[in-house]
Amino acid sequence: MIEMTHIDGEDKGKVVLYALSTCGWCAKTKELLAELGVEHSYVYVDLLEPDEIEEALTEVERYNPSGSFPTLVINDSRVIVGFREQEIREALS
Repeated sequence: MIEMTHIDGEDKGKVVLYALSTCGWCAKTKELLAELGVEHSYVYVDLLEPDEIEEALTEVERYNPSGSFPTLVINDSRVIVGFREQEIREALS
């Protein structure tokens, strides 16, 4: 299992962000989650060990077949790909 960084906040269900450390849109998504004060977990896929990267990409592609970043997964069902501020705000309000 991939180790994620957990951020405490208001419980809005299971919120997981798959991101890249070099991605500006990923950073904006992470900042928005912090601003909203939502409890979430995130992982910088590009900073994982090689075998973990493979596992993380498989997880991402399960929710987002294009495998792009950021991929935000809410309650294992709602998936928001890219920095879509309004959609993220609505999903977590």
